[in-house]
Amino acid sequence: MTQAILTDIEGVLCQASFIRQVLTPYSLRHLPDFLEAHREDPQVRRLLADVRAYAGSALDETALVERMRAWIEAEQQITPLKALQGLIWEAGYRRGDFQAPVEEDALQCLKSWRDRGILVYLFSTSSVHAQELCLAHSAAGDLRPLVARCFDTRMGGKRQTAAYKGIAAETGHPPAQILCLGDRVAELDAAAAAGMHTCCLRRPGDTRDHGGHPVAAAPQQAQAAAAGAAPH
Repeated sequence: MTQAILTDIEGVLCQASFIRQVLTPYSLRHLPDFLEAHREDPQVRRLLADVRAYAGSALDETALVERMRAWIEAEQQITPLKALQGLIWEAGYRRGDFQAPVEEDALQCLKSWRDRGILVYLFSTSSVHAQELCLAHSAAGDLRPLVARCFDTRMGGKRQTAAYKGIAAETGHPPAQILCLGDRVAELDAAAAAGMHTCCLRRPGDTRDHGGHPVAAAPQQAQAAAAGAAPH
């Protein structure tokens, strides 16, 4: 019996285009000004130190900013850089520059799972802070009460089996009681290797291979999978 859902914001709760067409360009535009305004903030200084350590070279600030912008454009999953992006997005949300769009069917599923006592957890390459901002500032209102907890790449990469084992341990659910719902086969493979049930999200028109995972025409059919998922 499924007791918990593990899924992502991007491609499930909201379209990936929101990340790529709104949030990513916003962080690229505002990164230099944000660092200039918050260079003495202890959290920002700590994150910048972690980014410098990742870069592995003594870059001056201009070169470091350009390196970070290149990483953002290349969609590199660098945990401290993702955290910095989250801080930039926080300012944008607070100014009302954007809201997070939410798929209506996904919203109804969140409510249905809550009503059925199924806990929902998020695992994303975005920082926990960025995920919580997205939930709090959605076009459908504050969705944080519908999500039990958010996880980010501090647990490990989304293609790493150990990350999913760690999430199961953190939530207290045996892996066999967790349904991992997503649209990326490599991530579902890692979740399945950790002992979780899986369901591949394929919206109409998405013809990508599902890698042998059960398929949901997103995400209403995933509710049936949640009621009695078979192991992958």
